[in-house]
Amino acid sequence: MCRIREHKYFCHQLALNLIALTSRSISLHNMNIKNTFISHLTELRIRLMRIFGVLLLGFIPCAFYARELYTMLAQPLLENLPQGGQMIATEVATPFFIPMKVAMMAAFLITLPHTLYQIWAFVAPGLYSNERRLVFPLVFVSSALFFFGMAFSFFGALPLVFEFITQFAPQGVAVMTDISKYLDFVLTMFIAFGISFEAPVFVVVLVKIGVVSVKKLKDMRSYVLVGAFVISAVITPPDIVSQFMLAVPLYLLFEVGILAAGFLSKPRPISDHQQPAGSDKME
Repeated sequence: MCRIREHKYFCHQLALNLIALTSRSISLHNMNIKNTFISHLTELRIRLMRIFGVLLLGFIPCAFYARELYTMLAQPLLENLPQGGQMIATEVATPFFIPMKVAMMAAFLITLPHTLYQIWAFVAPGLYSNERRLVFPLVFVSSALFFFGMAFSFFGALPLVFEFITQFAPQGVAVMTDISKYLDFVLTMFIAFGISFEAPVFVVVLVKIGVVSVKKLKDMRSYVLVGAFVISAVITPPDIVSQFMLAVPLYLLFEVGILAAGFLSKPRPISDHQQPAGSDKME
């Protein structure tokens, strides 16, 4: 009887020790998860503070030249205004806030490389090496294409659009555009052309994740061509020049995306140092 009691007591103590160890390991695991989450939040806060700090440093000099920046932005319209035409401000605070918005937009574009670097530094530790090799070039190329789209819109599309609009103004109608409405229109055109110039990136990503194949994209060329003109007709003013200026680059960039996706999808030859470890033994 004594041995049976000792055995039961031993089993009871062993069960209590196992329960204690299990609860301790669970609490340590939860503590590690909590500490990891807090460290990620701290890292995110630091990155955001750096982004907004550099953005503020870039905004200060741009604010001193806010009027000149808006005048530069309004050149496509100012150069095509008829005699006697001018831009107006219909609200009390508009002459101050609109140039400040332009200054903030300029500061954002100037500091965009730093912003993208901070985002990359926060995300990169959680990515595999092959994902890093794919994401970093895509971020760089997509940013460059967006800038090219904005530049093409400003130097190519907007002057022709405003020339078309001002020439069709009825006789006796003074063209006086509100500076706030003009800024909204220009930002819409910038975003439309910037996103349209991202077509190669969209094509490459769709092929890489397996949504569509290069052969399927080649078969869809006629549909993409029609879709490019439909999109340009919706986004741009109702003149044939601006529609062609958006539709033609959009389709050409789609073709560039097909070429890039086909090149990236080709299987790479295995070099000598990349052969399986057991290949020598098989020979």
